[in-house]
Amino acid sequence: MSVLDQKHFHSEPAAYRFVEAHVWPDGRVCPHCGVLGESGPLKGKSTRSGVYKCYACRKPFTVKVGTIFEGSHIPMHKWLQAIFLLSSSKKGMSSNQLHRTLEITLKSAWFLSHRIREAMRDGKLGPLGGEGKVVEADETYFGKAGAPKAVRDNGKPYKSRKFSQRKRPIVALVERGGTVRSFHVERADKITVAGIVTKNIARETALHTDESALYLGADAHFASHSRVHHGKGEYARGTVNTNSVEGFFSIFKRGMKGIYQHCGEKHLHRYLCEYDFRYNNRVALGVNDETRAVKAIKGAVGKRLTYRTVGGQNARKEAQG
Repeated sequence: MSVLDQKHFHSEPAAYRFVEAHVWPDGRVCPHCGVLGESGPLKGKSTRSGVYKCYACRKPFTVKVGTIFEGSHIPMHKWLQAIFLLSSSKKGMSSNQLHRTLEITLKSAWFLSHRIREAMRDGKLGPLGGEGKVVEADETYFGKAGAPKAVRDNGKPYKSRKFSQRKRPIVALVERGGTVRSFHVERADKITVAGIVTKNIARETALHTDESALYLGADAHFASHSRVHHGKGEYARGTVNTNSVEGFFSIFKRGMKGIYQHCGEKHLHRYLCEYDFRYNNRVALGVNDETRAVKAIKGAVGKRLTYRTVGGQNARKEAQG
């Protein structure tokens, strides 16, 4: 039997029970007053699935309140289908494909996918690496940035538009054999990159980078700093390499170019969250497609987005992927 044949992907009551089991593992909690267990089903012929009444504050509620599902008129079983599809597709799934598969409007599919990416965002981040561990750091450039500055910070004009000024900078840190953490930054200069590296990597870590001058001086902050010189055709020297972080960039760029095609710069951080989530919950770390989808459902709590907040006026252009 296919995973998508399971009952909660097709039955609305079963879908609510599935979400409740993961959002309320210790019992129903009223989102209005915070009382645990003092509630029961709201009865009546016209009552929707999953509606409860709190006996303490006398207010109705569902498991959707205070989550990415709140305010949505899309059936819960379609939400679960979308979460599973986005979680299990290695390079993502476009809004157009979700629109056709789930039989919802393109606008709804675009908004739904952004809310799922918000659920994938990890808000509990400790330092990467540690004693005896290796973290690889690298930067890349993707897409088209906004109009470049006419003058430099010191007031002098740019002589030419360099490659890095035409693209959106992304910095990524990958713990070898572990997780990734990526950042979209306004400018990949030494101050910005050094701040990201020192704040997100434990001091006991061995840092591996390429020969970029952005990482000069890192020796003073970590147990060691080893570099490979790509400009000289060197891509590995024993165990010293940046293959893991380059592999992550490869998956990200192939997905963004082949699946999503267009991404507004203000939304790039959400797409990075999506690719981080799948990489950090991959099969090599013991996480299968179903478990990954459940983790996304658990991450939905406390992360409500509104259409205006996300920037829905650009939905159609970005959804055409």
